[in-house]
Amino acid sequence: MNIPKIILASKSPRRQELLRQMDVDFEIVLKEVDESYPESLTPEEVAVHIAEKKAKAYDGTLNDEAVLTADTIVTIDDLILGKPADAADAVRMLKLLSGRVHRVVTGVCILYKQQYNLFHDVSQVFFRKLTDAEIASYVEKYQPYDKAGAYGIQEWVGITAIQRIEGSYTNVVGLPTEKVYQQLLRLSAL
Repeated sequence: MNIPKIILASKSPRRQELLRQMDVDFEIVLKEVDESYPESLTPEEVAVHIAEKKAKAYDGTLNDEAVLTADTIVTIDDLILGKPADAADAVRMLKLLSGRVHRVVTGVCILYKQQYNLFHDVSQVFFRKLTDAEIASYVEKYQPYDKAGAYGIQEWVGITAIQRIEGSYTNVVGLPTEKVYQQLLRLSAL
């Protein structure tokens, strides 16, 4: 497969590991981007909007590389849960998710040859009821401040509290790898 050189615009160790597992060579190049969005957008539109904003920071600086950006959000009851600001915010988010179903949305943008290839994936996650002690212990031990919805599926909460997932597991981790791979195959033909 003749995939273009990939620049991963993400400091997420989870996204980096997923790309490695896909046998995709990449380089990490980070730029600061304002992740605000219009309040009128749906969760799917928010995730794609932010991924596109991240890619736009690289527009005009590329040669033959492709920039891969992504944004993952958790949504429940029309609320968008991004990364928690602190421990109290993480506890609040986990209490909202406890015993309920929520959606994880990842928006992806692959900028290649001045074309923005935008897509998203959605997974439904079913949580069992968590006790206050479990939530407090998880937040203290894992400090999930860099994770949308205040949890990592590959950590204690994911292993002990998620009853099932409908959709892509890797999407919940932070990158819908099957869709990304298909898009990279398509780009390799250009």
